[in-house]
Amino acid sequence: MHNCDGPILIVEDDANTASLVKTYLEREGFSTITAADGEKALQLAKQQKPGFVILDIMLPKVDGWEVCRQLRTFSNVPVLMLTAREEEIDRVTGLSLGADDYVVKPFSPRELVARVKAILRRLHFTPVEKNEKLICGSLELDLEKHRLNLHGRPVTLTATEYKLLQTLMQAPGRVFSRSELLDVLYRQGEIVVDRVIDVHIGKLRQKLELQPARPRYILTVRGFGYIFSDEERE
Repeated sequence: MHNCDGPILIVEDDANTASLVKTYLEREGFSTITAADGEKALQLAKQQKPGFVILDIMLPKVDGWEVCRQLRTFSNVPVLMLTAREEEIDRVTGLSLGADDYVVKPFSPRELVARVKAILRRLHFTPVEKNEKLICGSLELDLEKHRLNLHGRPVTLTATEYKLLQTLMQAPGRVFSRSELLDVLYRQGEIVVDRVIDVHIGKLRQKLELQPARPRYILTVRGFGYIFSDEERE
């Protein structure tokens, strides 16, 4: 039984790769749907409401960057991007658009399935007491419903952003190093550059702060990491 709220949407124009990924996922008990181009992927995402998206970057009609960008306008579904290039800029670009993780081609199908499971665990990891909430000023994180409200209005977070914010809010006033936050997000020991944390923090600040350059909630401790402010100020 997997914590996946819908089918996994596989967006891959190479039929052999798509079939291989589909086979391995279904062996693990996941249901899948596929799209061979970005246009079809966005249609299926709206119609089928997948619980997870595996998204290739190089696609016909609409590329993976644009699919991810448009997807994030109406869904917070976890996204794992597939890239044939190893440059850090590609990884950071995908994460800055709202992807949760990436796998570089060529990849092992077993590794890909393990990454999918890790992201789903990240989203559903922490057991909580019923009705438990983390509240700081106008910010309210409902741990049971996995929802964030700011000034009484819902804020959409990716699975990675949610886990990162939860970790920081559960220990206000504590400084977390980038390596500690990477350990929270990547429990399987994947090799990930520190800058990934900075990208996710930047995205969180865009969603939480009136002035992201002068944050009220998540503060930078220069040369070390980040801290969730425990000061009551607006």
